[in-house]
Parts: sequence; structure tokens; C-alpha cells
Amino acid sequence: MKDILEAPFLKEICKTASNMYRQGWDERNGGNISVRLDKKDLAPYLNVRDVIRTIPTKFDAKAIAGQYYIVTGTGKYFKNVEDDPETNLGIFRISDSGTEAELLWGYKDGGRFTSELPAHLMSHIARQAVDPESRVIIHTHPTNTISMNTVCPVDEDDFTHRLWQINTEAIVVFPDGVGMLPWMVCGTTAIGEATAEKMKKYRIVIWTNHGIYGAGKDLDETFGLIETVEKTAQIYMLTEGHKRLNLITDKQLKDIADYFGVTPKAGILK
Repeated sequence: MKDILEAPFLKEICKTASNMYRQGWDERNGGNISVRLDKKDLAPYLNVRDVIRTIPTKFDAKAIAGQYYIVTGTGKYFKNVEDDPETNLGIFRISDSGTEAELLWGYKDGGRFTSELPAHLMSHIARQAVDPESRVIIHTHPTNTISMNTVCPVDEDDFTHRLWQINTEAIVVFPDGVGMLPWMVCGTTAIGEATAEKMKKYRIVIWTNHGIYGAGKDLDETFGLIETVEKTAQIYMLTEGHKRLNLITDKQLKDIADYFGVTPKAGILK
């Protein structure tokens, strides 16, 4: 077997975790990442028949039984992932029953996956139904997005419009807009179900006073999606309290969408 520490998928998730920590999005043990893996990509590095232990998923994940995931661990700090991936990450397969995760590698200190795994897996199920190529869910705590969420109404169309108006790139990167949830207790099945329901329509879901859930086909796409929302929210907050003389009009937003061949969420542009 090849050294799994040299596996491209492992290096990529380590790099992403470090980048997110350096951005200041993942303080302490905040945030979590899950990536769906292909068996063929694992085969050179792991014997997938060798199960270390099983961990209850705490919900019925039978819809994705047999799928493989690499997921950050509960209580783990993103700043430590790159230095010690085997402690801070785990690779597992969803059991045939959907009620257990069969650990194949990682969590070597006896740990387990993030407490928000149900929300991740529910979101994976929802996004795969929309786009079978969807592989990544990232949850993070970007400062400016949370700040903007604090001063703006919990209204998806209004929040999306504010973002689109402030940064030309925004409507191109997330023409589907952003979903929003009111404040809810994190780590529960209820917030997982609510997030998954939003994920049927959005690749970005904002948890009020908490952070972002983002979905994508790979880590670069998902990181870039969150990064664009956060950069736009930063611009919004830097100009908060000032007279905004230059906002992008709805006509201009339509022109941008037409030029880049994207379809904005209906009902936002007048």
C-alpha cells in the first residue's frame, strides 16, 4: 500500500483546513469539513475491508450507504490538521444499515467525527439529489458574513440582493443566492434537517449568528464559494454607516448575468 499521507485527497483537505484557519474563519475547534471519496481513489492507500471500529451516525443515512467520506474530528482544531492528519481526520464508509460509520483510518486518539456529521450527511444527500457530482460540505465561521447577518434581516432575497449589489463578482459566483436559517441550536438533528432542506435550492446556507454551510463539487469550488460570500460581506461591513454612492443596479446585475450566462434566482431583481 502507498503512504496515505501522500494521497492527493488527504493533502488537499489538510491544505484547505490550514487556509481556513489562516483566514480566521475557524477559531478554536470551530468548523468542519466532509468530502465524499471514490473507492478507486482509496484503494491504493487502504484496504477498505479492514474496519477499525464503528461509530453511530445518529440518523438514518441509508440513502448514501456504501459511500466513503473523509471528515474532520469533533473537538479538533483546524490549525492542527496539517501537522497531524491521522488524529484530526477520519475516513469511513456508511454502513449498509445507514446507522453506523465504519472507520477505516484516522481518529487515532479514539476520537470521532464532528458532532455536526448528521447535518453534513443530510446536506450531502440533498445536494447529490440536485447534482450527483456534489462531493464537499464545508461549515465555517467567517467573521464578516456573521457580522452582516447580525445587522441585516434574516431574509434570503434581501440578503442576497445586498451581496449582489456590492460586488460585481457575487452574482456570477452564486446566482442561486444564499439560503438562511433563523438561530437554532447547533449539532442537532433539527438544524441538520433544516439545512438539508435549504440545500435543495442553495449551495450556501447561512446559520444566523453562527456561520456558513457551503456545498460544491470539490474543495476549491466550495472554498471559493464561501470566500466570495465572505469577501462581499466584508465590503458591505466596511461601508456600513457610510453613504453608498455606487451600488450595482438591477439592470446592471441582469447585464452581468446575461454576459456570463448565469440565471439569477427568480424574484430578486426588479
